[in-house]
Amino acid sequence: HPPQARVSPMAAAGSSRRGPMDDDKLTFETSAGVDVVGSFDAMGIREDLLRGIYGYGFEKPSAIQQRAVVPIIAGRDVIAQAQSGTGKTSMVSLSVCQVIDTNIHEVQALILSPTRELATQTERVMQAVGNYMSVSVHACVGGKSIGEDIRKLEAGVHVVSGTPGRVCDMIKRRTLRTRAIKLLVLDEADEMLTRGFKDQIYDVYRYLPPELQVNFKLSPASCY
Repeated sequence: HPPQARVSPMAAAGSSRRGPMDDDKLTFETSAGVDVVGSFDAMGIREDLLRGIYGYGFEKPSAIQQRAVVPIIAGRDVIAQAQSGTGKTSMVSLSVCQVIDTNIHEVQALILSPTRELATQTERVMQAVGNYMSVSVHACVGGKSIGEDIRKLEAGVHVVSGTPGRVCDMIKRRTLRTRAIKLLVLDEADEMLTRGFKDQIYDVYRYLPPELQVNFKLSPASCY
């Protein structure tokens, strides 16, 4: 795999984890070779996705988006750590939308989240920013109808945002086909490990295409 890009914005002393964060109050630690791109237009993003981004209300990328989006769409392995409210979900959403090909009606990106709420939030944001490119996203989470998951997946979606247990179940049922996946996102990876999802994440990982599989040790330390 290409070199890893590490982007670690850390809150200044006394700042809260709740609510939108002010980028001016953040200090960033960034890997060598990771450039700061100050506008969405300069990121090489497709025109229909740009329309969705601006239509969603974004005017300028947040600090973490300025550093993480371009390495992700360039195919680098990225670890990005940030406080709540710094734009991580929208960063993931627009990066995934840029990478997928909407002419191919198969799952091309898989986003794993520790909670149903986060997985559903990612689905909503991605549908909003990808509105003009007709991206098809489905939240695969526990507590919802398995029959509905099967129906949606068999109809064909571009992106699945889900929790490890339900995603793993859909893969083992051979309803969620992984052959076309080219991007895996572990959202709040440290939280997933804390909640005991390590084995399920590995189960999902081993079904990915060979080119995405690398030898790695998943531990809380690897998430920072």
